[in-house]
Amino acid sequence: MSFNVNPSHRAFSSNASSRFSRLALGLGLAALFGFYGLGNAAHAAETPQCEIDRPVKFGGMNWESNLVLVEVERFIAEKGYGCKSEVLPTETLPALAALERGDLDINTEIWLNSVSEPWAKAEATGKVKRIGDIYMGGEAWFIPRYTAERLPELKKAADLPKFKDQFKDPEEPTKGRFYGCPAGWGCEVVSGNLFKALGLGDTFTLFSPGTGATQKAALTAAYKRKENIVFYYWYPTPLVGSMDLVKLDLPAYDKSRHACLTDPNCANPEPSAYPENPVFTAVSTRFSQDAPKLTEFLSKVSVPLPLMDKVMAYMEENEAEPVDVAKWFLQNQGEVWGKWLPTDVAGRVKAAL
Repeated sequence: MSFNVNPSHRAFSSNASSRFSRLALGLGLAALFGFYGLGNAAHAAETPQCEIDRPVKFGGMNWESNLVLVEVERFIAEKGYGCKSEVLPTETLPALAALERGDLDINTEIWLNSVSEPWAKAEATGKVKRIGDIYMGGEAWFIPRYTAERLPELKKAADLPKFKDQFKDPEEPTKGRFYGCPAGWGCEVVSGNLFKALGLGDTFTLFSPGTGATQKAALTAAYKRKENIVFYYWYPTPLVGSMDLVKLDLPAYDKSRHACLTDPNCANPEPSAYPENPVFTAVSTRFSQDAPKLTEFLSKVSVPLPLMDKVMAYMEENEAEPVDVAKWFLQNQGEVWGKWLPTDVAGRVKAAL
């Protein structure tokens, strides 16, 4: 069967077909762009917008647990909340003053027993807020176990004067050396007052290393050489976790005595053991008002002490940098940090790992 087609009809059909094709193409492109427009809108909706239009300022205290937790929080702030951040290197007491002034937004780890008086004064101004408890830390005066075995009668910190020759200070050989807290840290105040309260000044020098790294390096080197050393340290830390140490006994904890030990102007320090040390996060009040969602997240940051010990051990065993330890923590402890965050924020963090 065949059909005779009128040329004019062919022309009409061709024009109609062309117009139809152009219409279809237009509709198709419109649909296509509409699809991508919706996709971009959806993507924009999923992209978080930080509550503040400047970098979030974290205090970078130079001990390991703080540095790791700061990197954990920065990653979450960036990937989960769309914020930029920066770390401002500082020390305990200057950091507290900076927080009060608003020069810092977040102090991730404040060890309360080291700064109880300064913290109480800062909190009373209304310019800083305690928002969440991280874990319960500890502090002590230590000797290595090999020293305890060499000197079995050395049980108490008050016994140290009888053993000064076993801890000779290389710069003042007539005295022993006690390694205190790094200069500028809050624990330096307590170490100094406790050293004075125990009457050790005539037989020992109080050596305050310039930085936490200097302190750790000196203690690690002496430990490897099996030298007798006596020192203050805190935990959880890679150093305490990696050494076999014995605590020296201190007089029973007394709240009023310890409160004076934390005061730089304590007139008559009396000896007291360290209590358990609450470690908490604080923010400037202004930051908490400007960034309520970030503040809510930071208020929930909490890590069980056994897990923090594990994190510190991982850091020591792998000689890892804080940012790498933070990533390892985020990759392996989702059940812990997932509880700190809303579901959508946690999803964005997981997707970024």
